[in-house]
Amino acid sequence: MNDTQVSYLQIHPKDNMLVALKDLDKSFSVDFNGKTFNLKDNIQGKHKFSATDLQVGDPLYMYGVLVGKTKTFVPAGGALTVANVVHATASFGMGQRKLEWQKPDTTNFDNLTFNGFARSDGSVGTANYWLVIPMVFCENRNVAVLKEALVEKLGYKRAKGWATEVDQLISLYQSGQAVHDILAVEFEDCQGGKQRDRVFPNVDGIKFLTHDLGCGGIRMDSDALCGLLAGYITHPNVAGATVLSLGCQHAQTSILMNEIYKRDSKFDKPLVVLEQQISGTENQMLKDALKQTFAGLLNANQQKRTPAPLHKLCIGLECGGSDGFSGISANPAIGYVSDLLVALGGSVILSEFPELCGVEQELSDRCVNESVAQRFMNLMTTYNARAEQDGSGFYANPSPGNISDGLITDAIKSAGAAKKGGNSPVVAILDYPEKVTEAGLNLLCTPGSDVESTTAEVAAGANIVLFTTGLGTPTGNPIAPVIKISTNSALARKMPDIIDIDCGTIIEGTESIEASGERILHYIINVASGIEIPKAVSLEQDDFIPWKRGVSL
Repeated sequence: MNDTQVSYLQIHPKDNMLVALKDLDKSFSVDFNGKTFNLKDNIQGKHKFSATDLQVGDPLYMYGVLVGKTKTFVPAGGALTVANVVHATASFGMGQRKLEWQKPDTTNFDNLTFNGFARSDGSVGTANYWLVIPMVFCENRNVAVLKEALVEKLGYKRAKGWATEVDQLISLYQSGQAVHDILAVEFEDCQGGKQRDRVFPNVDGIKFLTHDLGCGGIRMDSDALCGLLAGYITHPNVAGATVLSLGCQHAQTSILMNEIYKRDSKFDKPLVVLEQQISGTENQMLKDALKQTFAGLLNANQQKRTPAPLHKLCIGLECGGSDGFSGISANPAIGYVSDLLVALGGSVILSEFPELCGVEQELSDRCVNESVAQRFMNLMTTYNARAEQDGSGFYANPSPGNISDGLITDAIKSAGAAKKGGNSPVVAILDYPEKVTEAGLNLLCTPGSDVESTTAEVAAGANIVLFTTGLGTPTGNPIAPVIKISTNSALARKMPDIIDIDCGTIIEGTESIEASGERILHYIINVASGIEIPKAVSLEQDDFIPWKRGVSL
């Protein structure tokens, strides 16, 4: 590959904007479609420049779809920025089914298995957790009391503590050291206190899911919360749960139980449900919670890993802190993983509907039938209209970090984000907080907000989440391993404490998208078997935010 080829990229033959793969100086010579021109501006890596002279109002194409229009004249080689580009997308409607796709070669995976926890409903977990869940925010303090009582004593304290460092600072202060001396102190690279041996070695942890919902809002939010919590309780990575209820809140335990049986009609996991207004004192409820949770853990500890076929994997596809390389490296790589898993009979979940803006036609055409396509288009239209009623819209989705790293319109971000879904047909459209029931590619309506979307994907059944990032984000989940994948190697070197896999090799030209995807799938198998521990799990990055069905982009 010569220097010209690795300096910039046209992603699709229809595109009239080019992506700089590294910093390019003004006057850099560009050879494109038989014409030579010089850059008119300095172009940072990840950013875009025009491949031809563009007049005011001209359409801009990237990934082969409309992603914006020009606000000013832009000469060939001119930088494309928020100053001269505005978000724009094409209209969409019911089209012809486009269900033919090139299935990837699965030879390297056909006979592989992972060691997981088989559940009575036929699903297989990649981990084995016990949950403690409040039905309403009033019970968050009691959940915290149980966490303090159980986690360290049962051997589940994993993350580094900072007590030693604080003691060092106190000692400096008490000895009369000045502020500049305190700021200059060097901490030793220690790992905190020694972790206890687990009392229950086959239970990976006890997870405590606090939230600010359950009452005081609209009934739609409390009902959705019950569905979300039911998704976690019935999740294959969960052995059982303790549920704390006040008693008078909107989110009643009867609604929760209906949602549980909706997802698993033969639900048989150990479940402890305690209501404070029946127990009387908090003291009595906590005593009962400790005894019954401990008994449930005895049951959960009987579960052991056994071999399972790869089609028992359900992978969530997520991106956050995206950059201008996301749609070129990490997202297409996990898109290839998606296609591999679908070809093997597994399930994948693509969510973040605000980040599918502009690719609606492609995705609706890939839906297996018109009913599925219509549901997708209806959800997209309704969601965007609700956002616009509140003074926003999908166009407002890119964050300042996205924009500064080359994603200057939501359509550019969306077209790259959609690459996570690969090329297989869309088998089902799920509305939050529904559960996956079909093998293949599922689209789940969620916000683009990283944690809300990841929280929802796991409730829908994802037993592992692939999370791409170009800027660095620590997002994790309490019960499903979140594998963090960098879009560029500089990030992997800068933040090795949160990045598991580097896909910057694709940008550097040392690895193909297909090879990177196979490497990721091998890592997934090790994570699913408990052999590899992703950084978010080691750091106990247990992010859990239910979606209030109001507007969140």
